[in-house]
Amino acid sequence: MRSASGGVEVVQAADVDESDLLVHDAHADDPSTAFALSRLTDAGVLHQAPIGIFRQVERPTYDDQARAQIATAAQGQDDATAALGSLISGSDTWTVV
Repeated sequence: MRSASGGVEVVQAADVDESDLLVHDAHADDPSTAFALSRLTDAGVLHQAPIGIFRQVERPTYDDQARAQIATAAQGQDDATAALGSLISGSDTWTVV
């Protein structure tokens, strides 16, 4: 069950109301429950470690996001290059004396 401090507490199911029991959702956006479950054996609370999938959330990878950012930045580059080229080679230039 969820403890008052926000962690996970091991209880006997017969000693608490069924609505107070924690049902783990590996697909939840908040990772705190999955982390708390993974730490249950650290404090010596359980003699057997919980196993299974604690967290399974679909997220974009860093390299996918980096490629998307580069593609977004590259859009319109041809227009900027052409504008700079016409500015440099245009007829409206100055003369240094």
